[in-house]
Amino acid sequence: MITWRRLGQEDFPLLRTWLEQPHVALWWNHETSMEAVTRDFGPATRGEEPSEDLLVFLDGRPLGLVQRSRYADYPGYLAELSTLTPVPDGAVSIDYLIGDPGQVGRGLGPEMIRSVIERTWAEVPGSSCVLVPVSAANRASWRALEKAGMRRVAEGELEPDNPIHGRAHYVYRIDRPAGLPE
Repeated sequence: MITWRRLGQEDFPLLRTWLEQPHVALWWNHETSMEAVTRDFGPATRGEEPSEDLLVFLDGRPLGLVQRSRYADYPGYLAELSTLTPVPDGAVSIDYLIGDPGQVGRGLGPEMIRSVIERTWAEVPGSSCVLVPVSAANRASWRALEKAGMRRVAEGELEPDNPIHGRAHYVYRIDRPAGLPE
């Protein structure tokens, strides 16, 4: 069963370990000192930034991280993505990782993504859709989005998280199901 809670400062050592894993570092391009992890994840943890960092569990054991944010809270990112596809009011973004290399390739990514998306409709008031840009080079990531029910709606160039992958990106979208209360 997939569950999650807000990331806390006590989770930073685990997050650091995950960010150091080669399969994560390839795409997440973060400094991994404790100072850097605290600098980069501390503001959201303390409620000083509008995004949410969610520690995801599989049957009670840490599995990964999902970052969830509203595009409206990040105007620069909204403007960049708007060059490729319309970004409706209420659009939400997610970014995700599976930290334990032993859990990669087992179908857990799509399950984690699907679970967070389903709860987004209830937990993020006014959310209209989930819109996710992903590096075209990251086949495993965009396949996980497809398996989670998202559809590719655009492709083009965006600033990469890791410059070694180039600017080519796909954009995936899933809309809030009709009839759900906002």
